[in-house]
Amino acid sequence: MPRKKSNETKIYVLDTNILLHEPYAFLSFKEHDVVVPMTVLEELDYIKDSKKDVARDARVSIRSMEDLLHDATPEQMLAGVSMAGLGAGKDAPTGALSIFADLNMMEAQQVFTSNENDNRIINVALHLQKTYAPQQIVLVTKDLNMRLKAKGAGLAHVEDYRTDQLISDIKYLSRGYHEFAGNFWDQVKSVESRSEGRDTIHTLPRNVLPEAYVNEFLLDDSKQFAGLVESMDDEHLEVLDLGYERLMSRHAWGISPKNVGQAMALHALLDAHIDLVILTGPAGSGKTLLALAAALEMVVEKNMYDKIIVTRSTPDIAESIGFLPGTEEEKMAPWLAAITDSLEVLHKHDENAKSSMNYIMEKANIQFKSVNFMRGRSIQNSIVILDESQNLTASQLKTIITRCGEGTKLICSGNLAQIDSNYLSPVTSGLTYLVEKFKNFSGSATINLDGVVRSRLAQFAEEQM
Repeated sequence: MPRKKSNETKIYVLDTNILLHEPYAFLSFKEHDVVVPMTVLEELDYIKDSKKDVARDARVSIRSMEDLLHDATPEQMLAGVSMAGLGAGKDAPTGALSIFADLNMMEAQQVFTSNENDNRIINVALHLQKTYAPQQIVLVTKDLNMRLKAKGAGLAHVEDYRTDQLISDIKYLSRGYHEFAGNFWDQVKSVESRSEGRDTIHTLPRNVLPEAYVNEFLLDDSKQFAGLVESMDDEHLEVLDLGYERLMSRHAWGISPKNVGQAMALHALLDAHIDLVILTGPAGSGKTLLALAAALEMVVEKNMYDKIIVTRSTPDIAESIGFLPGTEEEKMAPWLAAITDSLEVLHKHDENAKSSMNYIMEKANIQFKSVNFMRGRSIQNSIVILDESQNLTASQLKTIITRCGEGTKLICSGNLAQIDSNYLSPVTSGLTYLVEKFKNFSGSATINLDGVVRSRLAQFAEEQM
């Protein structure tokens, strides 16, 4: 049992999925105490030996808690061991971590008598709420149904884990471009322009766009101006003049943009100075097709990269891909049908489309890889296309991004309206985290593709359903 403290501090009870989502989550609660029920340790023990990708996160979490508790006596572990000194900065933890032996709870102390793990964890929170009143007890879980059950059983405070949530609503997510009403130049009071080769660069006052980031696009309603923020300081912005018509004339592998969003995406995809391109937008907006067309253009036509590696999240992320005969590529084929569909579109006018596809896949060295085999690799001079990345957590995305070596370009695409993961929402998705974390990075660009171009049927469904 944790020691009673001031009513100003809280006691957080952690569910298993929190420690799988973020193995060091117990260090994120500042001056407040953290309780980990024995049931959570049992679940972590079961998961750590599984073949799922989260087995690593379970092991990391167990090891980090053991590092803190290894010198503690059983009585100290139950009473709480201080986490002071484990972190740095103003958010370093000062509270205590304790283990609650819920397996020994008497039946009279239990609200739920069934022996399900979720019910046992809720019982712990309800028991602590009764014992430590009026001190606030908070159950933290990413399981929505568990939050409902806990509240229904009388637990006053139930929360999702939001430490890695950078925005409160998806409408605040960076789109990667700014639109100006009317003519852009009517809103600029002073400008200095210079030519660098074929490019024109404008130096503008920072107050024209105080919230600008490098590699963000600037557009206006008149469809005359299109620019790209190249650099900035406290007083000035340097904007590369792209020209609206020139931007719309970009093309790759026979694909031309159907709207300005696709034009901006193509520009970022074909820019060798941008190492990370993030494409968000609804189904049918052209994310995968543009990524593949740009990749083929840069690998086959321009010889800028050696190969294309295509991967994506699957519902059981990194779970075993099976023991049936077949190569990794053959087993991943059903998950990567969107890529083969896009290849068919790019070569549908060829005399023998199937032969063209096979030739291009060999010429561009296109490899289909499972996400669980990305860990530990160092990928050099390649284009990595990560499709359906909205289903990944921030830590899973970090694993993939840190695989990218010298000369590698990463393209992440996803639709935040189509999340399959049980424990992710649009604001907690790793894709959202990626957009917000990398908007200050000069080697990245984000484009939100607005508008469905797949078909009028797809457009109607996206807008009305």
